[in-house]
Amino acid sequence: MRVKFLPPSPPVSSPRATSVHPAASALDEAPRHSSAARFLWCLGAVASLFPGRGARAEDSVTFKAQSWQEDADRVRVDSQYALLEANLTPDMRLKVMGLVDTIAGATPTGEKPATPGAAVPTSRMEEVRRAWDANVAYQFKRVNVAAAYGVSRESDYVSNGTSLNTVTDFNQKNTNLLLGWGHTDDRIMSKFWPSGDRAKTGDDYIVGVTQLLSPETSVTANISYGHSDGFMSDPYKIVSTTNLDVDPGTYYTPPENRPREKDKVSVFLGVNQHFEKLDAALDGSYRYYQDSFGIKSHTVELKWVQRVGTHFLVEPVVRYSRQSAADFYYYDLDAAGIVTSYDPSFETGTGKGPFYSSDYRLSRLETLNLGLKLAWIINDHFTVDFAYERYLMNGLDGTTPSAAYCDANVFTFGLKLSR
Repeated sequence: MRVKFLPPSPPVSSPRATSVHPAASALDEAPRHSSAARFLWCLGAVASLFPGRGARAEDSVTFKAQSWQEDADRVRVDSQYALLEANLTPDMRLKVMGLVDTIAGATPTGEKPATPGAAVPTSRMEEVRRAWDANVAYQFKRVNVAAAYGVSRESDYVSNGTSLNTVTDFNQKNTNLLLGWGHTDDRIMSKFWPSGDRAKTGDDYIVGVTQLLSPETSVTANISYGHSDGFMSDPYKIVSTTNLDVDPGTYYTPPENRPREKDKVSVFLGVNQHFEKLDAALDGSYRYYQDSFGIKSHTVELKWVQRVGTHFLVEPVVRYSRQSAADFYYYDLDAAGIVTSYDPSFETGTGKGPFYSSDYRLSRLETLNLGLKLAWIINDHFTVDFAYERYLMNGLDGTTPSAAYCDANVFTFGLKLSR
């Protein structure tokens, strides 16, 4: 059995929407087949529309390589990413992104250890993901309109996403209003389903305001809402139980079973403060996330951007996130009194309860990211950067084995050519 898994850190730090940080909620960031991730690809260009819109953007090509390496020889993800940005006309700008992920390693299946204190059962997996995204933006007198389309393909998952976003200037360009919509249409394939593929669709909406308070200070407030419908379960995650509707006492490992619909709301608050005498800036943000699965999370991030001399930037960052468990998360189904079906023809994700999952990413947990990025601005046309991040995850429910959670090192190297 192969188990699908996306690390809680994004494969590449860009492009992502500032309104929804990729590491803010383990529920959104961890499942590899998250419609939210596809939507954020399409929405990613929105963040770049806020600053410096009075100046003509430069043409550029960006290359990034990232390696996510979990401790204890767990999952490793190696990613290569390229972004082309070009002005087609004085008012029209094109962005084209391509991404390749190679994923390999072992990840927990959701099954309980054979005995208390024993190793958590894991399954090996290998996968390659290829994705691309194209975004065209047109600058009218006061409104920037951006339309995007993206595709992600894996051996058993295909996702198509579209989006439309507008950013409007007010108050002599001191206020920007963001309105955005994105739609995803996903197809999930599995050898376990004799009756064919599964589908999932999602729509996400975002409203945001960025206000320039002074030449040195700006604040941002965004709220987003999303609704997903269709197959929400992970076909490669299982649970373990002896509490069956027939033949009680028989050990059984049925697939997890999640609801078919999910609503989610996210609120983002951010502030950026420039310190002229220090030639530095502080970027701080808070994000609250809540969904109909029962997950609630709080995320705080602080980033300091320090210029050193003419050619160097140093960016330390710290991010802390804490989330509650999903309503249907159970490490021990027997102890919870959940009765599962023994019917061999049972298929997960049909919307029929009871709902249950032992996926540790849906448990009550906290994460901490500590990172440092170094950038060398060689000249006006060439920049090199390197980043290291330490990712720490800790369970908080007191029952899920600590070995189920992952810690990881993340290494990123980037080049940017511009003219």
